[in-house]
Amino acid sequence: MTTMDEIKRLREKTGAGVMDAKRALEEASGDMTKAEEIIRQKGLAKAEKKAGRETKEGLVYAYVHHDGRSGAMVELQCETDFVARSDAFKDLAKELAMQVVSMEPKDTEEFLGQEYIRDPQLTVKDVIAAVVGKVGENIKLKRFVRLGLGEE
Repeated sequence: MTTMDEIKRLREKTGAGVMDAKRALEEASGDMTKAEEIIRQKGLAKAEKKAGRETKEGLVYAYVHHDGRSGAMVELQCETDFVARSDAFKDLAKELAMQVVSMEPKDTEEFLGQEYIRDPQLTVKDVIAAVVGKVGENIKLKRFVRLGLGEE
């Protein structure tokens, strides 16, 4: 039997809805790690279904590293301005900009395939897909630029 505390804990970790968290825990027989993986896989499936949708809204996010010697700007697109103003979308933009500064990707394709700096078991594409599953809209990283002091 799944308890409300387990559901709450899984929701806090994954951002999944109550019923999705409950179903995942039941399917995983209460194993939190397996339930997280189930939710992640469902999020990827949702992201694939939404991938063809047009993205004309979004934001440009700028991040400067704490030492002031490097920074990045990312253009992140979504379907509606409602999602573009959401905390989940803004947080994703910040995380992507920090990833650009840390990992110095050459292009968008390389960037999407990189290990996520906060969880090496995930790729950047997985992180974006998780937010797509949470907000229910297609999200695309349009472009990015990285600047470093003295770099060409």
